[in-house]
Amino acid sequence: MNKDENTNNSDLKSKLTDLQYHVTQESGTEPAFTGLYWDEKRDGDYFCVCCGHLLFTSKMKYDSGCGWPSFHHEDPNAGIKRLPDLTRGSVRVEVRCGSCDAHLGHVFEDGPNDEGGERYCINSASVAFEEDV
Repeated sequence: MNKDENTNNSDLKSKLTDLQYHVTQESGTEPAFTGLYWDEKRDGDYFCVCCGHLLFTSKMKYDSGCGWPSFHHEDPNAGIKRLPDLTRGSVRVEVRCGSCDAHLGHVFEDGPNDEGGERYCINSASVAFEEDV
């Protein structure tokens, strides 16, 4: 790891809560039904908690019943990265911020059919919410 990476890591550790750091930098998962935004109903935008990149809007959010914020689409400019995840004995698709590579959650193919069939299952700890005013 070079000096810039160490500095960036220190900056993130001081900026984020322990849970936010664990989720975004160590690919952690917050417990279901505990995150700030799993049941958020206000209109607004969801940004990467690490870099501030726009990821989702409330128009894309829906209640999937899974206990994490669920979205049927990402913002067209989000550029979310998809990577294979084999860590839990099955094949899942991990999603990471397209700007800073922070771990966000996973995407599954059990979302609303009328919206394309995808469900982005996102940790509240990986996003910041800004309400529309």
